[in-house]
Amino acid sequence: MFKSRRTGLVRRLWQSRAGGDGGVSCCGLSEPPGGSPELLSAASGVLKRLKEQALCTLLEAVESRGAAPGACVLVSRAGPPPHLLLCRLFRWPELQHPGQLKVLSGCQGPGGAENNGVCCNPYHYSRLCGPDTSLSFDSSKQGHWCSVAYWEHRTRVGRLYAVCQPSVSIFYDLPQGSGFCLGQLNLENRSEAASRTRGKIGLGIVLSKEPDGVWTYNRSDHPIFVNSPTLDSPSCRSLVVRKVMPGYSLKVFDYKKSCILQHLPTPSEYAEGPYDPNSIRISFAKGWGPCYSRQMITSCPCWLEVLLGR
Repeated sequence: MFKSRRTGLVRRLWQSRAGGDGGVSCCGLSEPPGGSPELLSAASGVLKRLKEQALCTLLEAVESRGAAPGACVLVSRAGPPPHLLLCRLFRWPELQHPGQLKVLSGCQGPGGAENNGVCCNPYHYSRLCGPDTSLSFDSSKQGHWCSVAYWEHRTRVGRLYAVCQPSVSIFYDLPQGSGFCLGQLNLENRSEAASRTRGKIGLGIVLSKEPDGVWTYNRSDHPIFVNSPTLDSPSCRSLVVRKVMPGYSLKVFDYKKSCILQHLPTPSEYAEGPYDPNSIRISFAKGWGPCYSRQMITSCPCWLEVLLGR
């Protein structure tokens, strides 16, 4: 009976990735179409090593597409990196190296609970936007480390949301979990553009304070667009807005670089709209700046201003 239940869990995992019934493998389990035989074989080996409870946790994460990422799914290190295999299997088939992944806040990551353990829950990882230029910096402060304001065009909606935990989820509507729910913020005479864009926020983002800076992880099905003082080069003559695709992470604020920039003059060309040398601006689904029809962040339908503690 236990073997039958376990086989059923593995079958559902394959079907979740395939979006339906796949083919039948030599071991009798449904497998998803596509993917190299080497990947399918190696990933099958990882799944066979997981206990039933771990399979249940993994299945919940995969079926919810990360809406309920659940706990770590720990497995011993043997053969190819297990977290890389399952991230390729369930999320990004083109991944080549574990260095392209970033462990999300709260996950035990490649270290696991033991030196030879690793978390292979694919929704405990994100992809990196470009190389990781990471620097160690102790930014721990008592009280809240940032406050988040939600804006629609030039109008701030609701109160500042103070963040005390190391990470915070900011989303439109989520049936479980905690964080900053933008769907609960009401505004009279909301524009049609804002109403359409709010519908694209979905699972939104995760902001996390880490030793080297502040990171954002895009959990939604649409890109986000980010600007902060540390994303701009001091010699840059135009606004730098970075596009972060779904499933990717970006270090949006670098503490050490910020200390250097504090001594430089404030860029006057960014004067329209709120500007703070310790702030991050994030727009949902719509970009702004020299490459877009919207030149200013205040032209974006739905955006966030993240005010960092000094």
